Amino acid sequence: MSEFTNHKAERIQKLTTLFEAILRNKNVKELYEEHRKIIDLCIPTDVVFLVDDLVKKNIPMPELKKGINKILNLLYKTIVDYPYAKPQENSYLWVLQENNRVMLEKLNSLKPFIKEINKHPEISEPKQEALEVFTELEKFVNYYLIKENLLFPVIEKYIPEFRCVSVMWSFHDDIKRNLKKLAELLRDSTFELKEFNRLTGDLYFNMNAIKFREERILYPLVADVVPEKELENLFAESMEIGFPFFTPKIDLEETAGLESISGKINLETGSLTVEQIKLLFNHLPVDLTFVDEFDKVQYFSSPKKRIFPRTKAIIGRDVHNCHPKESVHVVEKIVEAFRAGEKESASFWITIKGERLLIQYFAIRDEKGNYKGVVEVSQEISEIQSLTGENRLLDWAD
Repeated sequence: MSEFTNHKAERIQKLTTLFEAILRNKNVKELYEEHRKIIDLCIPTDVVFLVDDLVKKNIPMPELKKGINKILNLLYKTIVDYPYAKPQENSYLWVLQENNRVMLEKLNSLKPFIKEINKHPEISEPKQEALEVFTELEKFVNYYLIKENLLFPVIEKYIPEFRCVSVMWSFHDDIKRNLKKLAELLRDSTFELKEFNRLTGDLYFNMNAIKFREERILYPLVADVVPEKELENLFAESMEIGFPFFTPKIDLEETAGLESISGKINLETGSLTVEQIKLLFNHLPVDLTFVDEFDKVQYFSSPKKRIFPRTKAIIGRDVHNCHPKESVHVVEKIVEAFRAGEKESASFWITIKGERLLIQYFAIRDEKGNYKGVVEVSQEISEIQSLTGENRLLDWAD
């Protein structure tokens, strides 16, 4: 194993040397001949480790992306020739690749329109047809959102050398920006053919390149390292964002949520221990009190500085008995309006002992809209009200 690790480290070091030579603008053909041995020996996952190392060197992103494009061009044949197993049908990675496949079909369908636009830039029909395809391709932005918000966090969890995703994310942003610019350009009466061709060329290259790098470098590594169940759990939220072109027919009840973790409570958007939940609520800069649908007090938080005193004696007590007669009618009116579905929130602000207090009530409802209680949130807002201008820098005193 150590011998294997040493060989990998040696390959990465030599690839880094090759990358540095590329940055020095050496002739690519000469570089290929000079580094042919290491190019032939490398494997696709070496690219992940290489890019991780390069990101840690803090190379400016534009320079880094340009160099990566060149080195992957040199490694293209080596990566293509490496044994590759396609993901199992209907698996999460397979669904991603199906969306890639449809994307490529739509991208390639642009070619005759682009050719016609270059022949006759003054004619509107091919521009309109191209615009329709570009508008359709803009839906593919959802694919990148799914990767960035769902798949990338899983990669960071299981692959220590995860920094390649930050570079891929930057390429996503380039693609999104170019799709938007191309649509705007085709709608503009002062059409600029040179700019259109430049943007189209960049778009073709980047969308094809990202697809190749996903399917032949990143996704095989993900399949090897990330548990299949963890990937399957991404289906529900991916479908909330919306797959752009291919949506699988699956039972979301079987895949939704996070896998139960011993000692933790599944909260759908994460799993926490009871201790973590308690610490989280008690460190919020607000007082929280929860009353259930039966008007019984079930919980209150314990921040370092409470605004209104609470004791454990109120747990299970009817909320109507927790207020003086002079003000209980206000609480009853709020609860009944929430229960009837007439209102969702109520806010009050008062001054007590020189402190400005904001007291808010929010209706709690389940996914079907059924009333499940009310939460009272109280906060001291004097400092918030005094804020002016902007503060974008950390201003801690030394």
